[in-house]
Amino acid sequence: MNIAGYLRRLGRPDLLDAPPTWEGLRALHTAHVERVPYEALDIWLERPTGIDPAESAARITGGRGGYCYHLNGAFSTLLARLGYDVTRHAGGVQSRGAEPGITRNHLALTARGLPAPGNPGGAWLVDLGLGDGPHEPLPLVAGSYRQGPFTYGLRPSEVAPGGWRFDHDPAGSFEGMDFAPEPAEMAEFEDMHRHLSTSPDSGFVRVAAVLRRDASGVDVLRGLVLTRQGAGAHSVTLDSARDYYAALGDVFGLTLDDVADAEKDRLWRRLRDAHEAWTAS
Repeated sequence: MNIAGYLRRLGRPDLLDAPPTWEGLRALHTAHVERVPYEALDIWLERPTGIDPAESAARITGGRGGYCYHLNGAFSTLLARLGYDVTRHAGGVQSRGAEPGITRNHLALTARGLPAPGNPGGAWLVDLGLGDGPHEPLPLVAGSYRQGPFTYGLRPSEVAPGGWRFDHDPAGSFEGMDFAPEPAEMAEFEDMHRHLSTSPDSGFVRVAAVLRRDASGVDVLRGLVLTRQGAGAHSVTLDSARDYYAALGDVFGLTLDDVADAEKDRLWRRLRDAHEAWTAS
């Protein structure tokens, strides 16, 4: 892993030789969600990705993003290389109206040994892979936490004994997420990654979504509809390929330098056709 290159992508090369601290963890987390978008455009480009953390880190360093397996997988390795005590956990994101469970459709992280005011135990939920989820790590302490326009809850999980439950804000994109207490290996997520990348039932396959969190809200691009939630709320439909790719670059920092012009043309046509089918329905 190119640790120095990864930290440059985050705009925090100063943390390369810094000791593990709560302040350092918060700085890395906030920089990551602000600079590395939650995205699965490679599914729409028909370019399958793996979830090996080193591969994911190389994609991030090269200017791309990913979803939970990529983002949290790479970040956990970065943290470990920087000396943090970090653990991967099998989780389950609960869609609104669905049943909760540890489905392994999510990879969650915890970090420990980082005491801070309000969290003397020093354990934290670290999660870059929830799209409109936390901007900062959350104390692994039962309670309610306000970050920007969202209020999150943490409590013991009712479906994973010894695990934890993250409750999203009512305005969020999903109901909540449970994760199991024991450590998980990346191989445990391979089958679900394959399903999420290929199944017609997958939200990633149905809608090309890109999200970027900051301190005051979240930018969301679903298909061709660009929405801002929180400070400066607005919504606009992107009517041209030029506007779409400009938004990817300007709002989400995705220049897609790794995608050829012909691939971009095909992606735009797929997005336009999907948008027209959606509006017609």
